Amino acid sequence: MSKILFVITGADHWTLADGTKHPTGFWAEEAAAPYEAFTAAGHEVAVATPGGVVPTVDQSSFAPEFNGGQEGADRVAAVLASFTELQHPIALEDVNLDDYAAVFYPGGHGPMEDLSADRTSGRILIDTLASGKPLAIVCHGPAALLAATEDDGTNAFAGYRVAAFTNAEETQSGFADKAKWLLETRLVEAGVDVQVGEPWGPNIVVDRNLVTGQNPSSSTPLAAEVLKKLG
Repeated sequence: MSKILFVITGADHWTLADGTKHPTGFWAEEAAAPYEAFTAAGHEVAVATPGGVVPTVDQSSFAPEFNGGQEGADRVAAVLASFTELQHPIALEDVNLDDYAAVFYPGGHGPMEDLSADRTSGRILIDTLASGKPLAIVCHGPAALLAATEDDGTNAFAGYRVAAFTNAEETQSGFADKAKWLLETRLVEAGVDVQVGEPWGPNIVVDRNLVTGQNPSSSTPLAAEVLKKLG
């Protein structure tokens, strides 16, 4: 039985351009769907966050309109309630990659606040990439890639093809004109090759051991790709 590490934002807000602190955290489906898939396949899961804080779920991610109706929302909530590892995270500084077969970063706007500048997370990403182990990241999770810089200032993911939450989706969600910066734009500036799919539709990009998904609906197929890589 393998163990998969979930690296999750520790932020409970996202600071907008005008200084407003928008309540957020991680997105429910993006943690719940992979958790369910990985554990159903017999894998164990562990959680790590900055400082070892218990992660905050974005309450808006439980809304029926984001989960295909009330039944879907209830199901996501039930899966998260069973995800007891969320209540016992380790600190990023205490992560030993040798303990894990794969690493997964869910999204939500939280990573825009903390993981985008977290050098410890950046080192975990660089080391996982170099290890050849499956590294899976979805939606706003790729904000963490921005902190994965080498000593010479270059981004370790420059030249890699990735999927990430797009400028079009941020615009449609109503935050593009409120954000300090946009994820797709910043990734491109870092040399990452962002593969843009249709807004809100599943879009999975696999480049070597890196598996990325564009948005919440990409969570389930992303988990399937990770399981294929784990064999």
